[in-house]
Amino acid sequence: MMIDRTYLLAGATALAMGMACAAPLLAQAGAPGAPGPGASSGPPPAGRFVPPPPVEMWTPKKTPYAAYDAPNRPWWKLADVVAMHKGKANWSQPIIRNKDIVADWHQQAAGGRTPELAYPDNRTAIIVWSGQLRVNMAGVEPFVATKGFEIDVPLRVPFTLETVGNEPALWFEVHAASDVPLHPVATTPNRPKDVAGFQYERRLISGGPGTHDAQNRPFLDYYKDVVGGGARAGAFVAAQHLFVNNIRGKATPTPPPSNLGHFHVGYDEFWFVMEGNIDLQIEGEPLIKAASPGDVLTAKQGRWHRASFGGPEGQMGTRVAVNPYPSGLHGYSLESRGRQ
Repeated sequence: MMIDRTYLLAGATALAMGMACAAPLLAQAGAPGAPGPGASSGPPPAGRFVPPPPVEMWTPKKTPYAAYDAPNRPWWKLADVVAMHKGKANWSQPIIRNKDIVADWHQQAAGGRTPELAYPDNRTAIIVWSGQLRVNMAGVEPFVATKGFEIDVPLRVPFTLETVGNEPALWFEVHAASDVPLHPVATTPNRPKDVAGFQYERRLISGGPGTHDAQNRPFLDYYKDVVGGGARAGAFVAAQHLFVNNIRGKATPTPPPSNLGHFHVGYDEFWFVMEGNIDLQIEGEPLIKAASPGDVLTAKQGRWHRASFGGPEGQMGTRVAVNPYPSGLHGYSLESRGRQ
């Protein structure tokens, strides 16, 4: 049976966007499926996607809940990461390691250039945090990315990152855990050094490169386009094994501990703080209060968690939610039903 892939992608994207827009409200109000104050109970406007209300199911919650194994932490503060590598011009720091996703901080000195690489089956997401990176990506006009740029490299597309200007470049890079780099023979004529569990061999590969589309664009200048330009925050990458979703809102008082938020059955979720401050309650951990831009927060598989925008009331904040599933399952407490 032939399946219209465009239709499936559009449906998945709409569902992801609908859930993403609802997530901040659910996390703070704890009311899945309940209309907010002043909401209409009639049918939605034509063309607007509204996710269906949650349904009751016997839902497996990991017991005991997953532990934080190194390098994973509930709260990686950027200031601590930078201090760990003080005095070094070039360094990398592992931040996320789970069965689905790996993510690291990288700093590269002025004039540095990464080897040309591609990744076999999944997209790469990059957030530039300081300095200037010239991004050379096959099929895309080269561009210079500065603080706040979000970059999407499709599968099997070779790319390099070159530090331009006089300052080091610092960026956060996210991959699917299953991907091991490919090295184009044209730019790496000698056999690369093997990595654990893999031996490099010169072979032909099939499938062709991935592409960009209306949902997955080469880059987003978040501070210019969203913070300064008024563009709407939302999903930046929505792919088979990678969801990078910008969630933006105003700071409000931290919800009470009784508001558990939700949990995920089969995967970890983490957030990159892009703007403002983020409060995060994670089951079994002290409340994280006012995480700052550049910090990374993680809720392990099966743990209740509830993120909200912290800092002075009314201050705008953005958390970039990252997980492997654009339509990932959220488990809510029965008590949250109907709560206003």
